[in-house]
Amino acid sequence: MKILVITKKTLYIIAAAMTGVIAAVIVIAVLAGGKAEARPTSVLPKPTALAYIGDDNTPKGKLLSSDEGYEVEVLAAFKRELPIYSVDRVDGLIALTIDAAWDDDKTPFILETLARYNVKATFFLCGFWAEAYPEQVKAISEAGHSIGNHTMTHPHMTKISEKDMIEEIEKLDDLLERITGKRSTLFRAPYGEYNDKVIMTVRASGHEPIQWDVDTIDWKPERSSQTILDSVLPKLKNGSIVLCHNNGYKIEEYLPVLIETAMANGFRFVTVDELLLQGETIIDVNGVQKAK
Repeated sequence: MKILVITKKTLYIIAAAMTGVIAAVIVIAVLAGGKAEARPTSVLPKPTALAYIGDDNTPKGKLLSSDEGYEVEVLAAFKRELPIYSVDRVDGLIALTIDAAWDDDKTPFILETLARYNVKATFFLCGFWAEAYPEQVKAISEAGHSIGNHTMTHPHMTKISEKDMIEEIEKLDDLLERITGKRSTLFRAPYGEYNDKVIMTVRASGHEPIQWDVDTIDWKPERSSQTILDSVLPKLKNGSIVLCHNNGYKIEEYLPVLIETAMANGFRFVTVDELLLQGETIIDVNGVQKAK
């Protein structure tokens, strides 16, 4: 989605045009024998720069500041359906989420580390991964971790039909139920890609779409564990959702330090199910779940 900015100059042109239209209406009304009142141009509202920011996978609503000092407002017409990026909390709770779609050699280490620190996480599993490693799926579930739906085949959800979306979700839920006895209620879109149709379809299927506000980007081999920690730790806040991968290149190095440091700073890890607010809630323009 391209950035659309209406500048101060453009808005004055629009205001002038509107003034001309108002004058024309007055003339027509007078000629027709009627009465018309126009708002004096001297009290026309001060032009405000308008901007649309972000791409299709970015929550809308963040205010920008224009170079000319005018308030920037996000166009209401661009309001979109959003997943949950984080939760509005004040109790130090955060959620560690782990996407599993490729390989399995590091999963035992992850489970051992989580057990050592008594941390419960949320694993978003792909169907082909669950089919290949059913014993690990059982181990994840039996350890008390939450399991979310990451689709059966990891497709680009924005490029498939609603029917195919539902099939991707339901096939994986059927598989998870056969392995663990439970179906999922959480969903994460492959590649983090979504649009209104994806979000509405996911929610209609009985799943809450979950994104993240803190990304380790641990799938990049060039990122050292220290780089990951330096990037992630300062971003943690109440209600954060952290994204990791079960095959992250440096996860064996950074995960213990991430957990220890977060806990030392007063945070407590819970599953996404526990992090989400109950009762009537809203999701604001930045993807933050809040009490209504």
